[in-house]
Parts: sequence; structure tokens; C-alpha cells
Amino acid sequence: MRGRPEGLDGDPTDRGLWQRAADGDQDSFGVLFDRHAEAVWNHAYRLTGSWSTAEDVTSATFLAAWRKRGELTLVRDSALPWLYAVAGNLARNEFRRLGRFRRVLTRLPRTDTVDDHAEDVAGAVDDDRRLREVLAAVNRLPSAEREAVQLCLLGELSTADAAAALGVAETSVRSRISRARSRLRGMVGQEVI
Repeated sequence: MRGRPEGLDGDPTDRGLWQRAADGDQDSFGVLFDRHAEAVWNHAYRLTGSWSTAEDVTSATFLAAWRKRGELTLVRDSALPWLYAVAGNLARNEFRRLGRFRRVLTRLPRTDTVDDHAEDVAGAVDDDRRLREVLAAVNRLPSAEREAVQLCLLGELSTADAAAALGVAETSVRSRISRARSRLRGMVGQEVI
């Protein structure tokens, strides 16, 4: 863990650290990173189902935060809702990129291949397959419901924080989550979230 920047008394809020970082204090940004990197990585992993992609999304999220630190003012005392929203956007972009890549691969001529041990091991990891199935279903939800699910159910934000991040009423977030759960049960076939 990074040391506390000089001149900060007590446990500074994210808003205070963000402002200090915007004023050029790199240590304050480092404290924000230390405070939230694990939560952002966990959120990115739940959205992508891939350890390495979650690492990339986390890095890109904090790079975006560093670049935007002088342009944005945090609405609440926590930077986490904003970081989750950025990570969600980056994960969606990655999902679309992978979809384009897969479509290109299906157009390539198939050659005879020999199954190797790695394919057998990958086939045995059912949990990862199930996670990707659920994530694919989440990505098919209408955007308002998908954002609520990603922030509250996958990102573990409170409905109040998600409402602030989305700019809607807390009751709207609850309603979106309820509708999303119903749709997901229909898509995936059992209680998933």
C-alpha cells in the first residue's frame, strides 16, 4: 500500500484525493488506485470472464481516470461508481471487438486440426463456460437494465450509488434490476443472479 500523501489528515475521501490528483498530486491518485484497483478488477472479471482481459480493462480504466482527473468532479464521495461505469464501457468495447474477431475467424477456411490436451482441460472448466453464458445473456439485455445489473449485481454497488452514476432515481435502478432478473431467468433457464 502506498504511503499517505503529505498533509492529508485522517482518512481522506475519494473526492478530496481526486481533487488533489487533479492539482498534480500523483501520490493522491496512487492512493485512489490502491483503494479501488481490486474492486475494479473484480468488476471487470465479472463482466468479461477473463483474467487477462480484466487486467487490461482495469489498466485502461485507471489510465482514463488519470487523463480525466482535471476535467471531472466526483458527484459523491466515492470514485468507485465512476470507475465501474468506465470499466463497463471498456468491457463492452472488448466484447464487441471479440465478436468481430470471431466473425472473421468463421470466414477463414478450416483445416484439419488435431485436438490437444489444452482443449480437453479447457472443456472441463464448466464454471468459466457458465460465467460467459451469463455474461452473454447480460449483454443481450436492454441497455438500461444491463447497466443496472453490471453496476449493482456484478459490480456490487448499492442502488443509491448506481442511481447516482446513471443519473436516475434509485427506484428506477431497482425496477431495472427486477426486470433484468426476469429476462435473465428466461435466457439462461435457472436462477443466475
